[in-house]
Amino acid sequence: MKKIVLAMLLVAAVTAVAQTSSAPAQPQQNPAQPTAPAAQKKEIKDPAEYNAYVGAVGQTDPAAKISGFEAFLTQYPNSVMKEDALELLMGAYQQTGNQAKTIETAQKVLAANACNLRALAVLAFTKRAMAEAGGPTALQNLAEAGQAGEKGLQCVQTAPKPEGTKDEDFQKLKGQVSGIFYGTAGMAAFQNKDYANAEKNLRASVDADPTNLRDVYPLALAYMTPGPTVDMKNGLFFIARAVNLAQGPGKDQIAKFGKSKYTKYHNSEEGWSDLVTATATATLPTPEILAKIVEYVPPTPAQQAAELVKTKKVEEMSFAEWQLVLSEGNPEDADKVWGVLKGKPLQMVAHIISIESPSHLMLAGSADDVEAKRADIDLTMTAAIPAKQLPKVDTDLQFEGTPVSYVAKPFVMTMKEGALLVKAAPAPAKKPPVRKKPAAH
Repeated sequence: MKKIVLAMLLVAAVTAVAQTSSAPAQPQQNPAQPTAPAAQKKEIKDPAEYNAYVGAVGQTDPAAKISGFEAFLTQYPNSVMKEDALELLMGAYQQTGNQAKTIETAQKVLAANACNLRALAVLAFTKRAMAEAGGPTALQNLAEAGQAGEKGLQCVQTAPKPEGTKDEDFQKLKGQVSGIFYGTAGMAAFQNKDYANAEKNLRASVDADPTNLRDVYPLALAYMTPGPTVDMKNGLFFIARAVNLAQGPGKDQIAKFGKSKYTKYHNSEEGWSDLVTATATATLPTPEILAKIVEYVPPTPAQQAAELVKTKKVEEMSFAEWQLVLSEGNPEDADKVWGVLKGKPLQMVAHIISIESPSHLMLAGSADDVEAKRADIDLTMTAAIPAKQLPKVDTDLQFEGTPVSYVAKPFVMTMKEGALLVKAAPAPAKKPPVRKKPAAH
């Protein structure tokens, strides 16, 4: 299962725990249940049809309401109140927890009116919940939720106010369903690696409801995912915010993940606990909080070289450190190191890259060059190494050599007067001939 679905499952788990121990769910977390429309201009002229509709609306038990509207729609399939009846039937099915019938009815509502905001919200919400539950169809469910969310965002801008609905009620409905549309569209965009739209939509949802963990956590992931829109400061703010919103075992997982991201960005965990504390009350980023999230910028090689010269004696440096200063340091620092090394016999260990002749070896003195199989020492021996003592390529050599010159880039130090410090082990003494037993006669 892909990473985003795992992230969704984690958030769904901690959200479920939160909902069982807190106030009723926010509008973002449950589409508004439709209620019987106010006085409308739509008119049912047939008394029998009117009574059937009013009778279904008047049912308080969801099962009875389902039965009433199913019967009404079967008997009056072309009623002027068809869309309203389907919308109320959809709400009744949702109350009973019947996902399949809720989705089926929502699709019937949309067949009657492709921009029915409640039906689009129910479809987006339900499909996202099914995706968060996992399973083999999780990705497909998330894609369909995203499609409903995108359609809903378009329809919020264009859908006419239903007849008989007050302006303030319609604006409230649009605000409620917009949160659902932004969240599902953002999650689907993140799944498709469209991080720019994921950030835009999820941020709009979180701006509307900063307590909605289901969108706060994926928003943090969208901000922190490497790509052209990466924004680690906002990402770290929202992951810290998610730590405060989460409950149950998922809280520790989010905290561990957030702390690791913060430590990598800042090069230490210093300040992480302060960020978590700040986001307990700050629901959205402020310039002051973001300013305290500081990215660690590693020193340049030149800065590392300068620091080395200030804090360490040349005689105590490793070959790799000499190489760093001589190749990357400023001229004064390089002259200081070379002034100590030049003409002074050095005893050291290096790795044999090649043997040009018994008196000329190419060696690697730094770990990086050993790994790259690149010579950084050009060693000329005082005399040719005897055949019995000649080392092999790709082995370590203990030697003494005197630096006489160097090339900064690519770095090579030339050494003369080379001598082996460890001689080859003497050949084993010859064993006496083996005397065989006489053959038996």
